[in-house]
Amino acid sequence: MGSVQNGSSHGDLGFLHHESFLMPDLTETSLAINGLLFAGGALLVWLAGTKLSQYVDLFADRTGLGKAFAGALLLGGATSLPELATTVTAASSGAAELAGTNLLGGVVMQIAVLALVDAFVLRGRPLTLFSPQSSLLMVGVMLIGLVALASAAVTSQELFSVAGIGFWPVALFAAYVFSVWVIYRYEGDPRWEPRGEVAQPPESARDLKDAHEQSFQKTSTAMLVGYFSMASLVVLVGGVTVAKTGEAIAEQSGLGQGIVGATLVAFATSLPEVSTTYSAVRFGAYSMAAANILGTNSMEIALFLPAELAYRDGPIFDAMPNSAAFLAALGIVVTSLYLWGILERRDKTILGMGVDSFAVLVVYACGLLVYWTL
Repeated sequence: MGSVQNGSSHGDLGFLHHESFLMPDLTETSLAINGLLFAGGALLVWLAGTKLSQYVDLFADRTGLGKAFAGALLLGGATSLPELATTVTAASSGAAELAGTNLLGGVVMQIAVLALVDAFVLRGRPLTLFSPQSSLLMVGVMLIGLVALASAAVTSQELFSVAGIGFWPVALFAAYVFSVWVIYRYEGDPRWEPRGEVAQPPESARDLKDAHEQSFQKTSTAMLVGYFSMASLVVLVGGVTVAKTGEAIAEQSGLGQGIVGATLVAFATSLPEVSTTYSAVRFGAYSMAAANILGTNSMEIALFLPAELAYRDGPIFDAMPNSAAFLAALGIVVTSLYLWGILERRDKTILGMGVDSFAVLVVYACGLLVYWTL
């Protein structure tokens, strides 16, 4: 996979022996126990993520905040906590490669999440057929630009740094803030709307949503905020657990931090997005489901800044191998495939999912095989 600045590679992951105030060193614990801890952390992330979507939905209804804004601000921020925890924990331990591949691998993984939801939840008709929102295209275009900048950072490495903070992480964070501003402006005044079949199908589980609202009818809004905070904390704890056990599994299994970051850790930290996207599709909020994934992926790129602040062995992009740029390229390809699906809005399916979803899964599987060999 190539060496990193601190001298660790596939065969020598010395960063795992750094002490961390978040969790004790797990490299002396057996692989089986670390596997159980990893699964337990992933389960916490999944369960808390499901609750988060319910609390945000109720909060938006009661306050009139707006589903899209609440989803982007509250749900997007909370579901990004595992990525933040994993990135900061790994970077502070010296695991720059794991931190970076978790972020770039998470972009690819979460687009694949949309494909899996399409295949197993909304069978028979493509998910992108029911997403007639031009703003989704703007979100996707901004995401492609951000991932392309991250790829440039990986291949060029750091240009210069000030007070130990490199140019690229700051530039990526500033680009993310700019993209949010562009999307906010465009969503409020779209320049064009799609033609053709724009009507969405009936909400598939309105009775479930009504039952959920009924069960929380006597719960105050202040209590909802408290529940949301508790669920966010659980997501954070689960994310830290996944990060530390993922590092240990990388060393003990011999797989290496690159492939573990791009697969196991990226999957576990994507579980909140899986649960919230699943819930959104079941409630018939198809555009919100897609926007949640695309918006969260944009935030992934912005998290290179806290990773830079946590990594103290030099600029983080100097410590990442060029092969990480391949993950960024995969992210651009799979995002482009979904934008293609949103633009065409065809109702053709393969194996019960849209053609675009099928293409995403094929590219994702083949891409990981290629990445394994790099």
